[in-house]
Amino acid sequence: MGFIQQIFRWAHIIAGIFWIGHLWFFNFVNTPFQGTIDADTKKKTNPELLPRALFWFRWGAAWTWVTGVFLLALIFWHGGALFDADQSWTLPRIVMVLLVFVAPFIYDPIAKMEWAKNGQSMFIVGLILTAIVVLLMDYWAHFSYRGFNIHVGAMFGTIMAYNVWFRIWPAQQKIITGLKQGPPADAALVAMAGQRSRHNTFMSVPLVWMMINQHTADSGFASYGDWVPLVVAVAIGWWFVTMFYRQAAKVPGF
Repeated sequence: MGFIQQIFRWAHIIAGIFWIGHLWFFNFVNTPFQGTIDADTKKKTNPELLPRALFWFRWGAAWTWVTGVFLLALIFWHGGALFDADQSWTLPRIVMVLLVFVAPFIYDPIAKMEWAKNGQSMFIVGLILTAIVVLLMDYWAHFSYRGFNIHVGAMFGTIMAYNVWFRIWPAQQKIITGLKQGPPADAALVAMAGQRSRHNTFMSVPLVWMMINQHTADSGFASYGDWVPLVVAVAIGWWFVTMFYRQAAKVPGF
């Protein structure tokens, strides 16, 4: 069992590097770069560059998610790390595990709402919803500290993988085809793909933190609530991403 875990851990890490590395390339390198080139250059460059990058991007997302689910099953659902004491699968525990897989279908209609186009509003609502999920996992389902850390991370990762395969990739296929052959893709489709890519970028920083922090058995904040560090980490991670976006816009070429 230990050997199997090691195989899946390595596969998970390698796939994650492909995924998040390309996600950050798109948002912090390619997006500012696209604003510096003219239409003819885009027509020549993007149909060659973007499909290659999107190949590694989408398959990195797929394999990160698949290997992550296997690790959840091996270590937390089968291995018993999800709960501190009572190992019984009560209804609240089943519901909160299923939320990991249902979350994209809650997130998606929210992201389509008009107010969600405002990044600050989405930031606040997202943080409130995350806090509610963490509190439910901690006090209702009685997950261990490791358990609710990795399951909130898995929830973020599932939403992100959903965005990649069902929102960003289909949109990019139409955008690239329109750029190469015409007519241009609808502006609303371009805006939606950009929005979902930004949402994924915001979720990526706390996601990585939760992947690492799930190895910690205790938060050190038991007097205030073990859920506090996780919610704070999400807020700080999202704030850091805003700083990355601002810096990316200022990085000059030669």
